Formats: sequence, C-alpha cells, structure tokens
Amino acid sequence: MNPEGIPERAGWWARCQDDEQLRSLAVAATVRFTVAGDAWAAWFAMTDGVVTDGGDGRDPSAEFTVAAPDVAWREFFAAVPRPPFQNLFGMLMRVEGARIEGPALRFAQFCHVVRRVLELGREHAAGRPGGTGAGAALMPAQDPVRGGYHPVTIGSREHRVFVEQAGTGRDLLMLHTAGADARQFHHLMAHPELAARCRMVAFDLPWHGRSFPPVGAVPGSYELTTADYREAVAGVIAALGLDRPIVLGCSMSGLLCLDLAATAPDLVGGVVACEASDVVPGRQVPWARHPEVNQAVFVPEWIDGLMAPQTHPQHRQEIWWAYSQGGFGSFFGDILFYSGGFDARDRLGDIDTARCPVVMLTGEYDYSCTPEMSRRTAARIDGATFRVLPEIGHFPPAEAPQRFASHLLEALDTIEAAAPTAPTNGRTSP
Repeated sequence: MNPEGIPERAGWWARCQDDEQLRSLAVAATVRFTVAGDAWAAWFAMTDGVVTDGGDGRDPSAEFTVAAPDVAWREFFAAVPRPPFQNLFGMLMRVEGARIEGPALRFAQFCHVVRRVLELGREHAAGRPGGTGAGAALMPAQDPVRGGYHPVTIGSREHRVFVEQAGTGRDLLMLHTAGADARQFHHLMAHPELAARCRMVAFDLPWHGRSFPPVGAVPGSYELTTADYREAVAGVIAALGLDRPIVLGCSMSGLLCLDLAATAPDLVGGVVACEASDVVPGRQVPWARHPEVNQAVFVPEWIDGLMAPQTHPQHRQEIWWAYSQGGFGSFFGDILFYSGGFDARDRLGDIDTARCPVVMLTGEYDYSCTPEMSRRTAARIDGATFRVLPEIGHFPPAEAPQRFASHLLEALDTIEAAAPTAPTNGRTSP
C-alpha cells in the first residue's frame, strides 16, 4: 500500500514514459536510479532518453539513490510545497535526512532527469501541476530597451561592457545575479511606472552575456573578487555619467549592495539588496566546472530549484535558458565570490543609512539566502528596512517581475523618503 502523500508507482512510471518534456530534456541519457523513502522505493531506468523500465523497491543495479524521510517526501509531493521542499536541491541543503546514496558525480550528470521525474511524481500525487503564479509580464512588440558597448576600466584593464537602458528620471543601476546577464531586467524595463520614474541601467559583467572576457584571458580562469566587482560598478557609473544611482542587486549583487553601502555611500544614493546576507556559506559546488558534467544542464538545474513553485512557466523557462547559455566557468567564478570570497560581517557597522538608505528584500522560497539570514543581517544595520516577498524565490526581478515591480516601487519610496536630497541631474536617457 502506498504511504499517504507518496505517488502510486505504476501511474508515476507511466507518466514518465509518456512525458515529451522528459524525452526532450534527457536526449541520449542512459541511467538507472532509485527514489526512496523510509519504507518504500521506486526505481526508473532510461535508455537513450526514453524511460524503458521501472518498478517498486530498490533497484540493485541502480547507479545512485535519491533518499529522504517520508515526512520530507510528503512535503515535496504537495501540489504547492512549502520552502525548501519545492526542489530536491533545496531538500539536500536544508532538510535533515535528504541525501544522495552512491556516486554524487552520476547524480550531477543526470540531475535534470531526476528533477523531471520527481516533478511528474508531484503531478501524479497531487492531481495537478505545481502553482503557476500570476500571469507573465510579456515584453511589448516594440522593445523599450536600448543597448550598446561602453569602454569601462576595471583595475588596469579596459573592457567593452554591454550596457542596456530604458526609462527616464532618477538613475537606477541594476546588477544581475551570478552567471547571468542583464536580460534578467528586460521585463522590469518595460514596466510603465518604473520607466516613467527611473532611468534604468543594467550591464553584463565581463565574462557574462554579451560582455566578452578581456583579451588574452584563459577560458575557465575567471574568478570574481570584491575589489573587481566594486571597480566594475564604479566604472559603469563613471562611463554612463550616473548621478548617485540607487543600486538594485540580487543574490551575489545583493551582497555587493551591502558592500557599497558600507564602502561607497557617496557613490550611490541607496541600495535595494535582494536575497542578501552578510555571509552566505555552503553554496560552492564543484560540478559547475567539472569536465564530466554538462555545465549547460547542471547550472540551470541548480538554479531552477531556487525559484518558487508559483513562478510562471514563461519566467522559469527564461531563467533556465539564460543560465544554460552562461560562459564556461562564469557561474563557478561568481560563486567563489558569493559563497566564499564575500564576508561583510565586520563592515555592517560602517553602514550609515542616513547617507545611503538600505532596503533588503528576500523571497519566501529562497533556501540559499533564506529570509531569516537576511532578517538577521538587516537587524544589524541601524535604519535598514527588511521585507519578505511572498511566493517568490531567489530571482525576484526575473522570476515575478510584475509583482516585484510593486515591491521595488515601494522600496524606492522608502529610499527617497529617507534621503530627500536626491540627485538633481534632471537627465533623461539618451
């Protein structure tokens, strides 16, 4: 008899065998693995991307087993699971007893297959797919974003940095997440109220998106440092003539927002630090640059689990696809900064929110930088504002742009009320 809340295995296997998305995602994959709870197990065999066999119990020839306590699986297989049960990676990081038995390398090679099989189990157990959230914010037929290359000096090197702009008014500089690029902000840049209020500027860091590595750089050698990141932001501010912009950052760039508030309060006019904490341990992963793991599949899968189950499929697909296009080693090099190189615990006391107001926003479903981590950090910054974003994960601007725009407008109100003497450049975007 099936444990309560656990998918019935025959129907689960049949869904996997008939699923077009699984066949497409798992092209040429040949693997056997088991999913196991306390007193139940189901195994799946795939040959050349097609589920060919499966059944009850542990498969003695399985290459690895995905295991967790039944209490965790019941949470996972709910129609709209609670954080961090929305994804296996969240469970592996935050749920006691969740584990991979067997070679972790084989799991990393086939994590995309496992993810889809588990999603189909959720659909079978819950009777419907997970939440689809509010409607997607579609870009208009006439794209409002204008882009081009600008020379930016970072350290002793000049880079050709790709910069995009939209809107008029107060300068708002938007920094992308690890391994990504400025496309994350295209939906925000199309938001009418934001476009009428702000000159929105976003750029691709060198080694990311449309900004190339420096001439002569060795592929895979990239490693982001706090000093280089500061100089990149300062270089863009200078190159674009931005006047004490409000800086919006998320994840690794949210961390840099806290650093800028502490070290450069006269360069920026306030920060909106999303998914940020004074330190974020435990997020480095060797598989993001491993020669036996497909970076173009593993990295977006690692990222996919950080989104909320309510994320609209369009935005989920956009984020997954953009991460699949990341340059070799760019995500790995950013994570060296995000979860290792950055530690602001000794700098939070230097933040003067009268000079540089700080707003911190963290998604309810973020298991990497959890709301509690952000809340503790904000409590150590005198005058900082903190809010949890319901039904949002680690990528608010790209994951739920329509809803996040409302939170961002509120954050801009908070910053401008705290620092009423705003820049008076009166400039509009060219």
